[in-house]
Parts: sequence; C-alpha cells; structure tokens
Amino acid sequence: MEHWDTLCPGGLRFCWDETAHKPGTDSFLLGSFPRLRPGLRVCDLGSGTGLLGLLLLQRQRDLHVTGVELQGPAAALADRTAEENALTDRLVTLQGDLRDIRTLLGSGRFGLCVSNPPYFPSGSGKSAPDAVRRTARSETDCTLSDVCRAAAYLLRWGGDFCLVHRPERLCDLVCALRENGLEPKRLRMVEARPGCAPSLVLLEARRGGKPGLAVEPPLRLVDETGADTAEMNAAYFRTKEKTP
Repeated sequence: MEHWDTLCPGGLRFCWDETAHKPGTDSFLLGSFPRLRPGLRVCDLGSGTGLLGLLLLQRQRDLHVTGVELQGPAAALADRTAEENALTDRLVTLQGDLRDIRTLLGSGRFGLCVSNPPYFPSGSGKSAPDAVRRTARSETDCTLSDVCRAAAYLLRWGGDFCLVHRPERLCDLVCALRENGLEPKRLRMVEARPGCAPSLVLLEARRGGKPGLAVEPPLRLVDETGADTAEMNAAYFRTKEKTP
C-alpha cells in the first residue's frame, strides 16, 4: 500500500510503499551527514523511491540530484515524488543497473555521491520474503565493490562519497573504497543509546584524497533519559537547520 508523508511541517512530501520501501532511520541519518553547498550535483546510487535525494533537497534546495535505481516500481514512485514537489528539474531518477553505470551517465559529473547499499553479502543473514526486499537487503544484484566502483567513476577529482553501512562490514567497506581510489576521510558510528555497541556507521570518502581519517564522536539516537537527541531531531527536521 502506498503512503504520502511530509518531511516536516510545510516541507517536501514523499511517497513510499509499506510492502517494500519503508523509510528507515538509516536514510534519515545519511541524509543529515554530507556537507552540502548550493549548486552541488549529487548522484544517489540505488536511490529507491527517492527519499534520500529528497532529504538532501530539504536541507539545501539548490542541488541537482540524480538517482540510479534498478527497480521500475521504485523509480516510478521517485518520479511521482519529484512531480508532487515541483522538483522534476532537481530530482531525476534513471532506471538502470549501477553495474552498467558507464551506459547511464558520464564520468566525473558529480561532486557528491551517496548510497544506502545492501548490507549483507548474498546468501547471508535472514532471507527476505520477496525479490524486491532481497535486492534492498542483500548483495544479490550489486556488491559493495560495485557501488564503490560506480561512485568512483561518477565523482570528479576531490568529490565525496557518503554512505551508511553496518559496523561489522567496516573492513569490507574500507577495502572496497580504497580499491576504487576512494580514500576514507570521515567516520561516525551510530549508537542507539549511551553504552550500546554501534548499530550503523556513516562514512565519507574522497576521490583522490590523501590518507587521514577523522573519527567523529558517536551519533546517539537517544540520551540517558530515553529522549531523542538533538542530532536525531535535526535528522528528522524537528529542528531547523541553517542551510549554506
């Protein structure tokens, strides 16, 4: 069943499907992670229904976001979201396979790539009940290396790649990035609450960057009292962010 929601009062609206494309906290946290500036060209690899691109546009309206999405129904929802918000010139979705990125887009066109890729290697973890969710959850249709290779091709020299993943895949992630000329530059672990082991990792890598990784303080979702933290509220647009 399809639903329409609003990111914040008076903000952008997005369409999602509860059977396959539920909005998750990982997308909202990744949406708050990149450093944005007016005029930036962004590519969202595995863009789904376009939520991540919309989150970036809510933060900084003067962006141009191109999504690459394999599944036709998800790409169609992204197009409807763009139309609903009068953003068809700023939120564009290409239906296609990111493994064939050279047939879809030119090299070096983007200053920022983002991705919320599948978290689990094919054949591992709990099996998803249908093909749509298997594609989103596990590396059946693209691997971590495929995503990093596509990002490296699309980014200009000095461009950034921001993504969210699972902490247990951090070694795989760093290796895949470096194998494709993307140097990890900024790392932030996500903890549900103080004292908990990290549940997600946010990582920024740079095409052609020099070695040197900045490890930021953990991002906590709730504080000692159980209340949402200021950063969690900002990720969900409950507080106003100053845009550049």
